Amino acid sequence: MSNPVAPLWQPTPEAVAATQMDQFRRRVNESHQQSLPDYSALYQWSVDNRETFWGELWDFGEVVASARGERVLGKDAMPGAEWFPDARLNFAENLLRFRDDRVALIERLENGGRRQLTYAQLFEEVERLASALVGAGVGKGDRVAGFMPNIMDTVVAMLATTSLGAIWTSCSPDFGINGVLDRFGQVEPKVLFACEGYYYNGKTIDSLPRLAQIVEQIESIQQLVVVPVARDAVQTAEAIDGLDRAITLGAFTEAAPARALTFEQTEFNHPLYIMYSSGTTGVPKCIVHGVGGTLLQHIKEHRLHTDISRDDTLFYFTTCGWMMWNWLVSGLACGATLVLYDGSPFYPAAQCLWDMADEENISVFGTSAKYIAALEKAGCKPRETHKLERLRAVLSTGSPLAHEGFRYVYRDIKSDVCLSSISGGTDIVSCFALGNPALPVYPGELQCRGLGMAVEVWNDDGKSVLEDKGELVCASSFPCMPIGFWNDPDGSKYHGAYFENWPGVWAHGDYAEITEHGGVIIYGRSDAVLNPGGVRIGTAEIYRQVEKVEEVLDSICIGQEWRDDVRVVLFVVLREGLSLDDDLIQKIRTTIRANTTPRHVPAKVIQVTDIPRTISGKIVELAVRNVVHGKPVKNQEALANPEALKLFENLPELAGE
Repeated sequence: MSNPVAPLWQPTPEAVAATQMDQFRRRVNESHQQSLPDYSALYQWSVDNRETFWGELWDFGEVVASARGERVLGKDAMPGAEWFPDARLNFAENLLRFRDDRVALIERLENGGRRQLTYAQLFEEVERLASALVGAGVGKGDRVAGFMPNIMDTVVAMLATTSLGAIWTSCSPDFGINGVLDRFGQVEPKVLFACEGYYYNGKTIDSLPRLAQIVEQIESIQQLVVVPVARDAVQTAEAIDGLDRAITLGAFTEAAPARALTFEQTEFNHPLYIMYSSGTTGVPKCIVHGVGGTLLQHIKEHRLHTDISRDDTLFYFTTCGWMMWNWLVSGLACGATLVLYDGSPFYPAAQCLWDMADEENISVFGTSAKYIAALEKAGCKPRETHKLERLRAVLSTGSPLAHEGFRYVYRDIKSDVCLSSISGGTDIVSCFALGNPALPVYPGELQCRGLGMAVEVWNDDGKSVLEDKGELVCASSFPCMPIGFWNDPDGSKYHGAYFENWPGVWAHGDYAEITEHGGVIIYGRSDAVLNPGGVRIGTAEIYRQVEKVEEVLDSICIGQEWRDDVRVVLFVVLREGLSLDDDLIQKIRTTIRANTTPRHVPAKVIQVTDIPRTISGKIVELAVRNVVHGKPVKNQEALANPEALKLFENLPELAGE
């Protein structure tokens, strides 16, 4: 039994009783003759009674549908489960159920630009654009793509697309040309929405040269709709003159006849989104998510696990190339106000997002673990400089949030917030483990497993274990499993991605542990687990210690094959002006050894100037491991900074003892 750790934050009984999570628990008790005393009991009931749970959630979440049907679960299998097989609904209709004068979207650009739309105005904008898409021949099952920044026009385009039963897919404008072709080239969109430029880190970046190449190389694109961002409408029209198949957004909508917005009713598992794996080990997988599963899961995560209501202002720092954008936009189904920010989170200064949090009265602030670590290293203390009066929750994802990150939030951002580290992924466009405003927060832990998800940790023998490390799995089917992969007619790629280890069980690829109080610790990706002397070590265990070393800004850890074994190699980026000497190496090793085991201590510590990351900010341990071993990295277009890989080639430090 591990030593009891004191929670960093605990809700009061009154606060718990006011949450939608607790209201839902009481509703279940009344409706189903239960006496579930707390979340742990509610969670177990939701897993043991999945059909009853998801049916109850449908009603609690006030899903708008022309038909629900009696059956909640037809065929129960993984893959291939048939949830709500008789239901008919539309995703956009559920996100546009509020049509009043409350603010729906606030757009903030790095250069200071700000716009907003009320729910009534949003409905009108979607109506206009849907009419234009119909005029362009878009219908049920067609693909519409966005090569767009995180702005209001992107949300409008997604809602207009999905109102027609068409399929939305997007990536951010910082993707290189091959990254775009690898994604959109596979799914063959009929219409492409794209910005002509965008702002990042004090620079204006022109997208037009890439747009010409994209249209030239993806023949399926019949219409390129160019959205002004870095130019005004007149300048944009002039700039795209002569660009094949291109029209400005204004001209596109103005040419369309007036048409009342109607919502194409589709089956529960009709395709909604196509999303992409990071693609660092080959061409990205095209993951197809369904209308009903995405909607239900997001309603659950927003209303129950984050307690979002009409009174909230929800912000998530994300791009349109990351699943957190899709997650954020679903907040419209709760009637909340969404803040869309596009630009660098550190420009012009480290506190810029906190300035925005005060100005827009943000109550739920979502970001990445990397951002929180960078904020701490920059010495930023929003608690001392900002009011943050309405801030009640901070969400973190992208990689495991270190204990120090948890303590930093409570010490230097705000002491009275629910800090929820959340984990799932593009694979399920949602979370397996996440937050809960009715539970305490423990350092280094995700608060709980998601309702209705049979999340377990299995050892190598396929046995479920508690308070022990192993593979994170989901042992029963759940509504937000992907429908499948695009261009995978026999389902073999889909099956191989999740069901190869244990047939009928979703293996997620995370190395994890379920704690004594029902929380979850993620130790890193299973395929990046280190194995010195046959002992499995999650890389997050090492990163947690390295975060404590003041001189280190960033790090990446791999296992190098060495003399019939594996040795741990740690690469570090140091603060400006510092160089790695024996004293600092010793300090790093001592810090790691003091809090872990001798096997965690790196055999080599090597200074580098940069660490390769995906465009959504995740470090790529497998790519670095391949470079160190002289193996090719197949798809460097998936990286934000592919040039950083060169720093790991033929290092003399790795040739010797």
